[in-house]
Amino acid sequence: MRLSHTRKAFTISVLLIMTALLGQAAAAKTTSTSTSAPAAAPATSGAASPAAPASPSPASPSSASPSSAGSPAGAATTPPASASQPTPAKSSDRTESATTDKRQRKPRTNGPARSITTTGRDGVALTFDDGPDPTYTPQLLDMLAKANVKATFCVVGTQVKRHPELVKAIAKAGHSLCNHSWNHDLKLGKKPPAKIKADLERTNAAIRAAVPGAKIRYMRAPGGNFTPNLVKMSRKLGMESLYWHVDPRDWEHPKGESHAAHRKKVVRIVQKHTRKDSVILSHDYAQPDTIAAYRTLLPWLRQRFKLIAL
Repeated sequence: MRLSHTRKAFTISVLLIMTALLGQAAAAKTTSTSTSAPAAAPATSGAASPAAPASPSPASPSSASPSSAGSPAGAATTPPASASQPTPAKSSDRTESATTDKRQRKPRTNGPARSITTTGRDGVALTFDDGPDPTYTPQLLDMLAKANVKATFCVVGTQVKRHPELVKAIAKAGHSLCNHSWNHDLKLGKKPPAKIKADLERTNAAIRAAVPGAKIRYMRAPGGNFTPNLVKMSRKLGMESLYWHVDPRDWEHPKGESHAAHRKKVVRIVQKHTRKDSVILSHDYAQPDTIAAYRTLLPWLRQRFKLIAL
């Protein structure tokens, strides 16, 4: 009987030991499983991380700016980052086009004898020929000053000699001066090089008598009648040959055309053909309708373009 009790006790002990061992094994398995679970978490985090730099781009129009470089760190903690991932391509496109726009371009030289027709940059140049005019140039200068716009005045030597005070006023206001020959000889470009040189030098001398040290970067042929000899001589004297891109023909007054119709024509042509690098031809000498037209054109142009002096 005692042996039977001993066997029972032994059996119970064995069962208890086995139960304990099985419990330890189960605990070890559970620990192993819980330890291996975090290994999957970095994989999920790593998959999302490439989207983090993408999220700042839509928030800032200029993703190329230095401030954007620090943004991804903060953005990495934002869960919706991956949802905005397709957007960065647009931001990148904007940045690329903005960089391209800032690049300096060469002016187009598709005018007569390869004269210049555009500004070569993002800026529209207003050019006024044949002055200075004692009546209309002051009105134009006043209008430009009120609009804070700079322009280029292509002056004729004989007019400069008659009205040096107006040339001074043009330069003092920050506008550019351009040589437009001595007396607007439409056949100047066909003359011998020596006569072309004498004409241009005489005009430059008159300008600099009124404005000592004046910079005269451009020459415009009377009537736009450029020839290779005229272009070549102008360059020898330090001047580029300036034609135009937009000609509203403000100097032309067909028979029967009213002043109102003429002004509307000038406004219509300028508004239709001007683009961001245009050189616009106009006249301040004896052209009251041109002055009136620019009261409409100046606000319109300023809203759409940057206006520059050459």
